[in-house]
Amino acid sequence: MGTPTATDVARVQAVAREVFDVVGTKWALPVIEAIGVDSPRFGELHRQVAGISHRLLTVTLRQLERQGLVHRTAHPTLPPRTEYRLTTAGRDMHDTINGFCQWSRRHLDEVLAARRRFDRA
Repeated sequence: MGTPTATDVARVQAVAREVFDVVGTKWALPVIEAIGVDSPRFGELHRQVAGISHRLLTVTLRQLERQGLVHRTAHPTLPPRTEYRLTTAGRDMHDTINGFCQWSRRHLDEVLAARRRFDRA
């Protein structure tokens, strides 16, 4: 592969923006965190993600699945049983989210002090 073209760069940026738009929604991060390293069923996820409706959980899971972060497995049983797990990309995203959380804990005092200074000015 040679040097990426402007079209290649634009395509990567567009796809990244779409993924970040989904991951940046209110419910995506809690859902990703709730799935974690397990393969929970829909009901388990609904109980773990406090405050999310069935409809919003369904929408969020579909969005994450479309972006390649979540894999859905429907088992042909009665009643139907559906499990969700993070894909390789989803596990990488989970690790990245945990990195941001660690960064937040490490720099919390610094961020709060900067906000106070900014708000006084």
